[in-house]
Amino acid sequence: MVRVGILGATGAVGQRLVQLLDPHPEFEIAALTASADSAGKSYREAAKWGLDVPVPDSVADATVVETDAEAIPDDVPLLFSSLPSSVGAAVEPDLAEAGYVVSSNSSNARMAEDVPLVIPEVNADHVGLIEVQRDERGWDGALLKNPNCSTITMVPPLAALDSFGLERVTVSTLQAVSGAGYSGVTSMQIIDNALPHIGGEEEKMETESRKLLGEFDGAAVALHDAEVSASCNRVATLDGHLENVWADTREEVTTDAAAEAMASFPSADLPSSPDPLIEVFEDPDRPQPRLDRMRGDGMAVSAGGLQETPHGLQFNCLAHNTLRGAAGASVLNGELLLREGYL
Repeated sequence: MVRVGILGATGAVGQRLVQLLDPHPEFEIAALTASADSAGKSYREAAKWGLDVPVPDSVADATVVETDAEAIPDDVPLLFSSLPSSVGAAVEPDLAEAGYVVSSNSSNARMAEDVPLVIPEVNADHVGLIEVQRDERGWDGALLKNPNCSTITMVPPLAALDSFGLERVTVSTLQAVSGAGYSGVTSMQIIDNALPHIGGEEEKMETESRKLLGEFDGAAVALHDAEVSASCNRVATLDGHLENVWADTREEVTTDAAAEAMASFPSADLPSSPDPLIEVFEDPDRPQPRLDRMRGDGMAVSAGGLQETPHGLQFNCLAHNTLRGAAGASVLNGELLLREGYL
């Protein structure tokens, strides 16, 4: 078992990491970090647990420490980060320089040229960018990122369609309130309402998707040349980001061919990767957040509503935003790091 730590363990994504890592077959939780206000408290006291399962007994009485290299044991080679991006930008490089390997959900540095941005089923080879990162920065550790929760929902279906020559993508999202964190959206804002703007989200989808679909040549990642345009909206669902996607392709693509490409898109040989990765519905009113967000234990992507357009294909896709889109994505990347020998 590999001893691991969770940075920002008391927050919404941090709690999901605890939930996923407690029964994990390869990882053992050995360190929990949070802000100075929480340091010194038991995890049960500090976390203000918000999930619909109990706090795991294995960590309930563990003492929370500050997010600092001096406070984290040396025999914890892998850290899962759910820090706010401003904190991650300041702390994660120091931890990597100190020798820790950081699998991070935080948005900072996702587009840095020497930081791999990875969905293991889509671009596992990009993890090789760690060698470039270590050479350039002189780190013994490493920093690996998973993408934004809305980006990670649409990229696997787009990767399946890329064999038809992906040229242009337009996406409109209906994103769950949990994506904003426990205190991110008030009930007075979201009940009987929808918010037609999520700060910074459009840019993340438009850039991160091109990096994920890009080519790694052993030295750098060349961004995919598809144009991506996004409109991001917050709606009153608890979990599960639903997205309407228009994909223009060079080659003609039928709904049958697209459905086959998505349904047969390979999973990864990793404990947290679902099989199938993409579940395709024939029903035009699926997927739906309440019915489909927990497919593949919350790690699958669902697609449906496939329709041919004059320039390609329109479809809907859905993923659980705090499992596949956040905590689960970081755990999956940690499994990839272990398999590829970076720990």
